[in-house]
Order: sequence, then C-alpha cells, then structure tokens
Amino acid sequence: MHSVFSTLYPPTSPTGLFGQPSLISPSSFHNLVLATLIRAQSLTERIVRARQSRDELLKAVKNLDRLSDMLCSVIDLAELVRNAHPDPEWVSSANEAYEQLCEYMNVLNTNVGLYETLRDVLSDPSILRTLNREAHQTALTFWRDFEKSGINLPPEQRDRFVSLSSEILASSSRPPAAIKPSELHGLKDFGLGSRLQLQSRFTQRDLLIYPGSLQAQMIMRFAPGEEPRRKVYIAANSSSPEQIGVLEALLRTRGQLARLVGDKMAKSPENVQQFLDTLLDHSRLHAQQALHALSVRKQGHLNTDILPVIQAWDRDYYCPPEPPAPPIQLPPLTLGTVFNALSRLFQSLYGVTLRPIELSPGEVWHSDTDGLLGWIYVDLFARRNKSSGAAHYTVRCSRRTDDDDEVGDILPVENDRQLVELSREFEAGAMIGRTEYQNVSGTRCATDFVELPSILMEHFLTSPHVLALFGASATATDVHAVVNQNEDPCRSIDTYGQILLALLDQTYHSRAAMGPSFDSTAALAELHDRRGLVPYVAGTSWQTQFGHLFGYGATYYSYLFDRAIAARVWRQLFVHDPLNRETGERYKREVLRHGGGKDPWAMLGSLLGAPELMDGDERAMREVGRWRIEEEVALPGRH
Repeated sequence: MHSVFSTLYPPTSPTGLFGQPSLISPSSFHNLVLATLIRAQSLTERIVRARQSRDELLKAVKNLDRLSDMLCSVIDLAELVRNAHPDPEWVSSANEAYEQLCEYMNVLNTNVGLYETLRDVLSDPSILRTLNREAHQTALTFWRDFEKSGINLPPEQRDRFVSLSSEILASSSRPPAAIKPSELHGLKDFGLGSRLQLQSRFTQRDLLIYPGSLQAQMIMRFAPGEEPRRKVYIAANSSSPEQIGVLEALLRTRGQLARLVGDKMAKSPENVQQFLDTLLDHSRLHAQQALHALSVRKQGHLNTDILPVIQAWDRDYYCPPEPPAPPIQLPPLTLGTVFNALSRLFQSLYGVTLRPIELSPGEVWHSDTDGLLGWIYVDLFARRNKSSGAAHYTVRCSRRTDDDDEVGDILPVENDRQLVELSREFEAGAMIGRTEYQNVSGTRCATDFVELPSILMEHFLTSPHVLALFGASATATDVHAVVNQNEDPCRSIDTYGQILLALLDQTYHSRAAMGPSFDSTAALAELHDRRGLVPYVAGTSWQTQFGHLFGYGATYYSYLFDRAIAARVWRQLFVHDPLNRETGERYKREVLRHGGGKDPWAMLGSLLGAPELMDGDERAMREVGRWRIEEEVALPGRH
C-alpha cells in the first residue's frame, strides 16, 4: 500500500482545490455550502421520521454518521483553507463556509427529533443486538455529543450556555504594563532595549508594554531587573471582574451537565484525581531539585549569600534559552532525506510507504498506486500571515460508503444533480484506520487517548536505530548517552506546572464550582499555596486566559495521560527493536485501525497484554500514574 504526499500550492488549474472540481475559485465555497445544507436538511428530516419505521431505525446510526460526514467533510476542509491558504479571498470564503456550517452543526446538536430517534435506538434491546461494536460506539459518541450540548436543558438555558461560550471567546484584551526606562537598564536584546528607552525619552512617559507583545517577551527573557518582569507578569496574568464573572458562569453551567456521559477514558473525576495526585506527588521531588538549580543561578546573578526565592516572573530569565543538543548529531537534513526516512520507518512498522507525486492538472495519479491509503498535502514554506506553529488538518475522514442508502434521503422534488456530485466528492480513504463510521475515524476518539500516536512518534525520534534512517551514525557510547542525557531543569518545572493546571481544571469542574459563592481566583491561589512550587502572585487571575476552559471541560490532564501511556508502550514494545514489523503490525492492529470505534482501555489492555487495565477504573488510572513516574526514574536526568 502507498500513501502519497505532495506540496500544497494555491490551485492554478481546473483540477480544483485538493482535486475537488467543485472548488475551482473562492466563490465555490458558497455553492458547496448551499448543496451541503440542502442535502443535510433532507437527511435530517429522514432521521427524525425514522421513529415511524423499524427499518429506518435500524439505519439511524448509519444515517447519523452520514449526516455528520456531510458537514464535517466541508467544515474540516474550510478550517484548513482558512488557516493555511495564502489568498485572502480563499480565506474569507472558507471562513464564511466554516461559520455557516458550524452554526448549522450547533443547531443539529440541539435537535430534539434527532436525539429522540437515537434514544429509541439505544433503548431498544432488539435493535442494539443488531449493532456491532463499532456501530454501538458510534451511537454512544453521538449520544454524548447531544447531551454535552445541553439537549435536556430548557430552551432558555441552552441558549444561555451557547452565549456564555461566545462571551468567553470574545473577552476583551488586557491592559498594558507601565515600565520606567530606568528599569530596563542592562537589557541585552539586540537593540530593543535601546529603542524602548529612546521611545520613552521622546514621549516623556512610561513605556506601555502590552502582554503578549514582542517587547513583553523580550523583557521577560532578558531584563536583568526584577521589577519590569514583575510588572509584565502581573499585566499578562490579570483579568477584569467581567471576564471572571463570565468564566464562573460558564463553569456553573457546565457543572449542571456533570451527570452526563463523558468522552474520556478516565470515566470519573475521582479516577482523574487519583492519576494526577499520584503524578504530582512523585514528580514534586524532581521539580524541587530543578527549582533549586534555578535558585542557584539567581543567587549567582544577584551575588547574594542567601539562596533567593524563585518568583513566577523568574522562569524565562533564568531558564536556558535553548535546550541542550542531542547526544546523537544528525547530518544536514533535506526534505527528501526526511520524507525518505519517514517512509522507511513506516515501511518497517506498517508496510506503508510515502511516494512523492507532482501536482498536475487533473490530479492524475500514477497507475502503480494500488492500495492507496490517502493523500498528504504538505505546506512547508514560510510566508506572510502564515501561522508559525505546526498543525495537522483533516481534509476528509474515511468511512464505509458501499452500504449507503441514499435513495431514501431525498424526496423526488429535491432531486438535484449538485447533490449527487457532492456525494461522489466526499468518498475518501484514511491513512491507516479502517472504520465503518467517520465519527470514530482516526483521531475522533477519547480525548485522553487521541495524542498517543503523535507522542509515541517523539519516542521513535530518540532512537539511534530510527535516527540512522536520517543519516545519523551512532556508536554504542551514543546509544548509552541517549539514556543518560541531561535536560534543562525547566522541563521538569514545566511538567509540574502542567500537572497543577490539570488539577485546577478538575477543581473548576468539580461540585464546588457549581456553588454561587465559588471564587475561581481564590481556588487558583489556594492550589498554588498548597501544592505549587513558586509563590502565588497576589492580584493575578490567570484563569480567564486558560484557553482550554473555553472549548473543553476537565480534560487538560489528557496530554500528561497520553505521555504516560506512550512512554510505557515505547519501553515495553519498541525501545529495543523500534523497526520490528511484527510489533508495528501489532500496534496497528490493536490501536490504529480502530480509531474511536473501540474502547481505548480495551485497546491498551490488548496491546500491552494487561487485562487488568480493561475496566479503566481507579486502579487502572493509578497504575498509569505510576508508569510516568517509573519512566522518569528509569531515565536519569529526564523529569
């Protein structure tokens, strides 16, 4: 089987964007959205009417997945275009398409008729017996989505829930910090400090440094004096009473939905708390040792006899600007070298290769691509207004389409050629996962399991055997050095900080947050004072900038959780022979192929040969917490 990658360029031929003939110009999005809405509305009405016919109820899960696929196929595509396309017209049209269909999706998430049809399916034992494991998992996923959208709340409360989310996302900007020019004495920042001081002398005023600006970043990283760093930190971590009030209202609203079924492996707040408590208690010693190293650096900087306290605004200044170099040096890398190495890695593990194909008019692929898994478009070049961070976008998910019953979707008067064309366009393959339903395809799985594949890849890129594919040559001494390399102390401090944020996330989604007297700032301060490494800074209220709270609830622990799982999978299965095909096939068979169509605890238990994990209970969560600790202890210098 082959996977194809190519470089992403703006469309310049009738081929259409990503090979879709309906996307030949920015205005094409309008027609695509219109066709999608017409077809989606017809299918929605069919699903709502399904309660009148047992035959239709038997097709309800499949049709709900088709409805989701219709919308997500365009939403996912529009999200990519609006974030990555260099042409403003394409970006604007993609934005409109994205917003229109997301709004329609939100309406469907509160469609009582759809919900009642699904409820009838899940409450009928005779229908449940006809669903295979993946279909049942898909039905439960839709059920959770409905209930998390407040489907059972009175209409006015549902509307309030949506408006609260919008208010949080539209929160106002933070005021700047007023810095005196004298406080920037000694700032070594390639001329920025001099420019700031000249600006102040010219205006005869204090400098106004806005949080998040380049000036603020440079002051936090390079200003020798504590006072400007303290001021910028406080400005960057402050909130207005209105912002805090909106956040706390949102938390109370979410608290009312806490009884609903979750979409996480952890299954209960108590299990998450057990995992985080275990992780925090065993990580504290490493973090304290790292903090002591920073205190020694600060002592040397201040030239004092007493070991000074590290404050919240000291982190960027006293941490090394760059992590230490890896013990195994790679030769200069070209794109060809990188993709060739990745292809060899995937060939070794999964029998999958990457094959470069030139984009050409009509997107005519070579005749030897039998077994094609999918297309990967790679946008590697910097340009104006392009986001600097790495990102992965799904253009189209995969699902089984040969058993679609499209005839029943559309009444005769709604027979439109454009709808048939749209149906053809959205048939797509996936990379490795092979699920029948797109709503459990690929990364559409439990939120605390979704990062496992990407984090596991980070482990592969620490292996001398894998690095050799990129042209590195490693001796036995080099291999030993990988295990014993020392990392900068800020890594363990940052990890500890992530655990604290995960605990704060849990606190904000606990019963306590539902009370009218709950004070989110006091809860933040109490957590810092009780379990933090550095003193809480009075007057700060960083929680309104905790972006995770806007779109997700009580899942911030997920990245730490996946790090623990990935570390165990790596050490138990891959560390000694990372290119072993049999092991790669086992990982593909037990995990990757299922996406979200199988309970992640069952996948993990099968992969690791650990049936005791399959219940996903408190004991299992505690065990995963210990895994992370064992990995840190087993690798000297890694925290």
